[in-house]
Amino acid sequence: MLIDAIVYIVDDDEASRDAVSALVGEMNVRAKTYASAEAFLADYDGHRPGCLVTDVRMFGMSGVELQERLAADGNSLSVIVITAYADTPTTVRAIKGGAVTLLEKPCRDQELWDAIRTALQQDDQRYQQERLLADSRARFDSLTPGEQKVLKRLVAGDSNKQMARSLGVSIRTIEVRRSNIFNKTGANSVAELVRAYLKVHS
Repeated sequence: MLIDAIVYIVDDDEASRDAVSALVGEMNVRAKTYASAEAFLADYDGHRPGCLVTDVRMFGMSGVELQERLAADGNSLSVIVITAYADTPTTVRAIKGGAVTLLEKPCRDQELWDAIRTALQQDDQRYQQERLLADSRARFDSLTPGEQKVLKRLVAGDSNKQMARSLGVSIRTIEVRRSNIFNKTGANSVAELVRAYLKVHS
């Protein structure tokens, strides 16, 4: 299991919070509990990897509203929704919102733990992908305006001669800028450079 992972438990029922926290502790994973969605949002610092286990019906913001709030804020933390009042609209809303699963209370310990383990693994994979994408974006952002222009022509498939003519510079200038682009982005080939560029700009 992921060493630094945290399972965030949001439920206004103390007994339910304690039960989930105890289960997580038995699996040697850190847990943090909150009596409301508002308390979680006030405390959450963006730590990843992790997952959120939230009840649906709570005083104030509901679990599904919390899930949607995180998504609106651009946070892709994995979410498991649990409820004693499952209905089709709530289930559809949670799953469409990206929830790993929706479980009905009372759920078996093994069922909940399997969901948590899956959520933590998914969150770690997503977090690593987001970090790689952020690093790649930073590398492209480090290019000078002149290098950016050459990059766009490279992606368009232009030759050095075509780039020199369209940009009004010498072929030597194009060669220098191309070299800088590969050094700064870490790409080893035009194909690799184009794939990275398209991923960042998708």
